[in-house]
Amino acid sequence: MTTDTTPPAPATDPTADGRSFLFVLGSARPGGNTEILARAAAAALPEGVPRHWVDLARLPLPDFQDGRHESDDWTAGENEEALRRATVEATDIVIASPLYWYTVSAHTKRYLDYWSGWLTAPGSDFKARMAGRTLWGVTVMAQREEVVADPMVGALHHTAAYMRMRFGGVLTGNGSRPGQVRSDEGALLRARTFFRGETPLALFPYEQEPAGV
Repeated sequence: MTTDTTPPAPATDPTADGRSFLFVLGSARPGGNTEILARAAAAALPEGVPRHWVDLARLPLPDFQDGRHESDDWTAGENEEALRRATVEATDIVIASPLYWYTVSAHTKRYLDYWSGWLTAPGSDFKARMAGRTLWGVTVMAQREEVVADPMVGALHHTAAYMRMRFGGVLTGNGSRPGQVRSDEGALLRARTFFRGETPLALFPYEQEPAGV
């Protein structure tokens, strides 16, 4: 599995206690605009918060094959297991995907498809372990009208709702050419405080928030 990890420094902020971020990069090219924006947001985290990065384009993971109703056997490959473990060990999962056809990239969708397998693997506690954790999104798109990202926001929100996770929203930026997001001063400004935002429990539109949450 191709990853890089920012090692935790001694905690200097009480909000750093117990948090660990997994950044899942879903772009088809390395160092793209979405990754630039995600790293800008990560740089504003307290020093003591571990940051683990996974680049799905460089991860040799096959397309997800749904065998839930064919066999009770579930044999995960080495890379799949490493990715599953990185996911469940993080308190905060950040989906950093460019806006491709108004939703997440193919690499990102494949990663989320694997969640379906982890939910139903024999003896799996994946859903129980993910409940209460926080899902975030970061995306950069060619259009300046943020409303066009609503399908992606909805997909991530509903994913969090199904998993009984919290949802921190989606940080958006503008850019098409390599590095163009660096000119989006508004996005870079929002990145500085993005992970300080509220993270309410994600609920489907037909649900009511439980008392005491």
